Amino acid sequence: MITLLLMTHMMTLSGPLATVEGAVDSTIPKAAREADYYQAVNIPVPSGIVLEVGGLAVGPGPGEVYASTRRGDIWKIEDAYGQSPRFTLFSDGLQEPLGLLWKDDWLHCVQRGELSRLRDEDGDGRADVLETLCDDWTISGNYHEYAFGPRIDKDGNFWLTLNRPFGDEPFGKMDWRGWAMRIGDDGKMVPMAGGLRSPAGLEIAPWGDVFYTDNQGEWCGTNKLCHIEEGDYFGHTWGVESAKLPGSRMEYPGKTPDGLTYVEAKKKIPDLKLPAIWFPYNKMGKSAAGMLWDTTGGDFGPFQDQLFVADQHHASVMRVDLEQVDGVWQGAAMRFREGLSCGALRLAWGDENVMLVGQTSRGWGSVGKKSEGLEYLRWTGEMPCEVLTCRSTRDGYKITFTLPMDRSTLEDVSSYRIENYTYKLHSP
Repeated sequence: MITLLLMTHMMTLSGPLATVEGAVDSTIPKAAREADYYQAVNIPVPSGIVLEVGGLAVGPGPGEVYASTRRGDIWKIEDAYGQSPRFTLFSDGLQEPLGLLWKDDWLHCVQRGELSRLRDEDGDGRADVLETLCDDWTISGNYHEYAFGPRIDKDGNFWLTLNRPFGDEPFGKMDWRGWAMRIGDDGKMVPMAGGLRSPAGLEIAPWGDVFYTDNQGEWCGTNKLCHIEEGDYFGHTWGVESAKLPGSRMEYPGKTPDGLTYVEAKKKIPDLKLPAIWFPYNKMGKSAAGMLWDTTGGDFGPFQDQLFVADQHHASVMRVDLEQVDGVWQGAAMRFREGLSCGALRLAWGDENVMLVGQTSRGWGSVGKKSEGLEYLRWTGEMPCEVLTCRSTRDGYKITFTLPMDRSTLEDVSSYRIENYTYKLHSP
């Protein structure tokens, strides 16, 4: 990693083909100062509702938001941006739905053991139809067998990611844990890529590519953002034996080397996919989660076409500037908004292009003061002074800013502090 302190800006420079990945360090921005540009507004939740947000989707009506909870509920929220939002229980009894998506008048969710869709057909405000679209993967009952998604690619296929289990496995080891799955209209599951650890974020880019975020731990040196293509192996060894099963699009990688840098490991495993972005551990969060591309056309500030990434532990949102070089994705990451009320897990664009942030903390830990909740970020119209882009060149980096900068300051080498470090592919 390369850490660079430049005035008051924090960024992370990262490249999968480089022998040294990149990062930039600075003092943590104060939430009060960030609030001058991006206000955090709490959506009040009625007493008795535990809104531990696992999934978030904007409904078809104005001011309408749907939030699924880790306890198995889906809440319909009307007048979500008003003083007194109205909450209606749309569905309950689901198994920890950690993602929501609207498609063709159906609300889709991924539960631990299936991809489902729901609809209110009689107009009473509650779902009265629930259909299973796919349940081709199995669960053992392990507490950490989360499933994330769904998202829809440019061809209309659903995507989801399956978490690896932790701790004891009293009911045996299940196949396909730590995999990314594609599900077609026929409901059949296609295992597209393996070696994932705790892939809490999944998103389809506006141009159609698939990306996911993973959480730090064994075989994953720090949180990362990865581009998924058919056959990719991301380095975690837990579910690689499933590559030997029928249907796998990933070849069995063989023995994964322990203790090498990722660049060295890739020389031994050609199909090992290196991240597009490393998020320096603790400097930029501890639990990378949901993502959101800026498609607001400037209504949310100067970051059009860039990617926002939630961090559950740090109760924050980060920003990513991606670039593609010779077909490979790399980029820079910057802090964006800290000081939220709770762990940020899900992001969505709301009415008037505010950023909805679904939050939860129970059991996972967060620096936020609350245990769960729902907020939105609104741009005040004031232009923040930030690093806008950072792109690699043959002899360094080209940095642009959101505002004009003092030339003499930028040319003064004392304005910069740089350090470098890296992460290893290792099982602690």
